[in-house]
Amino acid sequence: MRLSRTRLAACAAAIALAGCAVGPDYRKPEVDIPVSWKLDAPWQQGAPADASDKGPWWQRFGDPKLDALEAKALENNATLDLAIARLTQARASLSGSEAALYPQLGLGTRASRLKISANRPLTNYAVPNQQTVQNDFGLLLNASYEVDFAGRVRRSVEAATDSAAQSAADLENTRLLITADLANAYFSLRSTDVELDVVTRSIGLQRRALQFVTDRHDLGAVSGLDVAQQQALLDNTLTQIDLLKKQRAQFEHAIATLIGTPAPQFGLAVDLTPLKPPPIPIGVPSEALERRPDVASAERAMAAANAQIGVAKAAFYPSVMLLPSGGVDSSVLSSLFDARSVLWSIGVSATQTVFDGGRIRANVDFASAGYEASVATYRRTVLNAMQEAEDGITGLAALDHATAQSAVATASARRVLDMSVSRYEGGASIYLDVITAQQALLNVERQTAQLQGQLMLGSVFLVKALGGDWCGVEARAPNTAGELKTGCPAPLRQVVGTR
Repeated sequence: MRLSRTRLAACAAAIALAGCAVGPDYRKPEVDIPVSWKLDAPWQQGAPADASDKGPWWQRFGDPKLDALEAKALENNATLDLAIARLTQARASLSGSEAALYPQLGLGTRASRLKISANRPLTNYAVPNQQTVQNDFGLLLNASYEVDFAGRVRRSVEAATDSAAQSAADLENTRLLITADLANAYFSLRSTDVELDVVTRSIGLQRRALQFVTDRHDLGAVSGLDVAQQQALLDNTLTQIDLLKKQRAQFEHAIATLIGTPAPQFGLAVDLTPLKPPPIPIGVPSEALERRPDVASAERAMAAANAQIGVAKAAFYPSVMLLPSGGVDSSVLSSLFDARSVLWSIGVSATQTVFDGGRIRANVDFASAGYEASVATYRRTVLNAMQEAEDGITGLAALDHATAQSAVATASARRVLDMSVSRYEGGASIYLDVITAQQALLNVERQTAQLQGQLMLGSVFLVKALGGDWCGVEARAPNTAGELKTGCPAPLRQVVGTR
């Protein structure tokens, strides 16, 4: 028993001198990351210029209206303000944890006039008590310092540091999500405008066709069935206009909310400028993990949970406090700072839990389980990041092929309509062939507009999946004209989006 106590004392002294902290040191767990993406020809892998910078990625699309909306969102969005407030709280909590590394000082003063009872209990039978009235002036400096015997304070600082870093990553992730949501709503609205224009132009053609058929019917050249068929087609197309307007209004309201403006006070003019996504370098999977703020947040949460294990384990060891104090005390104010008035004390307080019914062990188990949960969350976040990036890469390539094919289909549908009209005017076919060709052209033109919108949304999704912008800060510095450059410092040779 004596030998065991000696060893325990030696170990305790070694821990105190070495300044070690109990609990596991944090090591980032390994995850299964592929060395490259799965790419379909002609898409090839490109290398980002800077894997860590998020940047104003939306400026890649070259749309001044989108740039202005994004600026308003970053300034007025309530969700972003909430994330900023949480980061401020986390940093304040870190400052509070770091304060425990230093001695805590307190200064106290007192000034009183008191009367002592003559009937108070005696402290010495040979000396009777006297009733006295006197002054009491005092000035006392107290200090307390926790000897970080088992590293509890240091582990607490580690946890607070990692939590603050997690909040910073959460803020970046919130910023990325808000800007991506805004871009999605904006490009959805723009593609709806294009689709509305297609349907509106089709209505114009269908009205002229209806007038043409009506005139022929009035001359007795065709039956009333042709007129009725063309009228039914026109009525159906007019119904689609109302549905598209409802859809556009919803996108407009979503944009208003994201930029912090009441929906009734916001409006966005129709813009039929052709949409074109920028080329996006995809890098390698490991770089995507470095760039994505949600992965960084999950990793910092894991580190904070690991530090909490050390905080819980430190409760097994004694808590040692140094408690020095000093000051002056006198019954006469004029002699308060005389040498005879000085008083001081040096003390050490140590407490050790002897029995707690398993509370400390339960806290350690709880912290360990919390760490395992954070590891599972981290691995899940990594897998989701890989999935989203791969979905974005393959989806964007497929949409690009589909958009090109849809353009060919549109040209073919126009030729079919021209041929159908010519055959009908020449009496070689019935008017149903013309109506069928008109409907086919409308469908394929709407499909082209929808695919163009999906291509823009796919580009936004891929940018978000890869963690934001890909060029360094120097690539976004204002030029001599005060304009913001959006090009990369070095040319990108192999990118997604360039065929």
